[in-house]
Amino acid sequence: MEENKECCMFGGMHMKHHICKKIFVIILAVVLIFIFAKAFDNRDGRDIQKDTIVVSGKGELTVKPDIANVSFSVMEENMDVAKATEAVNTKIAKIIESLQANGVDEKDIKTTGYNIYPRYDYLNSQVYPYGGKQVLAGYDVTQSITIKIRDLTSAGKVVTDLGNLGVTDMGGLNFTNDKYDDLVKEARDQAIIQARSEAKKLAKSLGVRLVKIVGYSEGSTPIYYDRAVYGMGEASMKSSVPAALPTGENKITSNVSITYEIR
Repeated sequence: MEENKECCMFGGMHMKHHICKKIFVIILAVVLIFIFAKAFDNRDGRDIQKDTIVVSGKGELTVKPDIANVSFSVMEENMDVAKATEAVNTKIAKIIESLQANGVDEKDIKTTGYNIYPRYDYLNSQVYPYGGKQVLAGYDVTQSITIKIRDLTSAGKVVTDLGNLGVTDMGGLNFTNDKYDDLVKEARDQAIIQARSEAKKLAKSLGVRLVKIVGYSEGSTPIYYDRAVYGMGEASMKSSVPAALPTGENKITSNVSITYEIR
């Protein structure tokens, strides 16, 4: 009886071991199939190269400027920094009054810099700036301003009046467009339309079909045809005759490149 019981127990354990082995083999087979299928998919995705064409387009606008930007500075020096500051403030007040009288709006007058620098002299120095004695020579107070002139017919008078009011430096006069970003977008739209048209023509010639856009790049190049005033000293700018300032034209160019998938 005990011998039969031991045989049954041994047979059951053998059967369980056999079943477990079969389950393990099945699971291993499924895993291997999944791995091979994944590798095959990746291989296909890696080997299949999409056919593409690349086309380009150009958009260009030539427009008259509608605003002018001018930058200038006012500088005063004094041993007393408070007096130098007061002198600058007095000049700036007169300049702003003149600008507004010439139609420049307050919102278009912007301070871009305000600096106070101590200035030193070196006494008994044979090799500047080494050796000798450093002596305070005064304080330089400088205020820099940028203005936007919307009435271009008054630009010459504005510039002349600035010179007569004692600005110490003027430069950066350029004629541009207030809605420049909108003009760039318009030029870009023209370039895209041209590129799409070229893509359709090329696809027809090649006997293929455009599927979708898979690449895009663009660049915009503004070209200004303007007149500028650079680095005029206070004395040389004084005049009762308004400056003649031709505005010229602005050319805005946009170039785009579009890549299409084809079949």
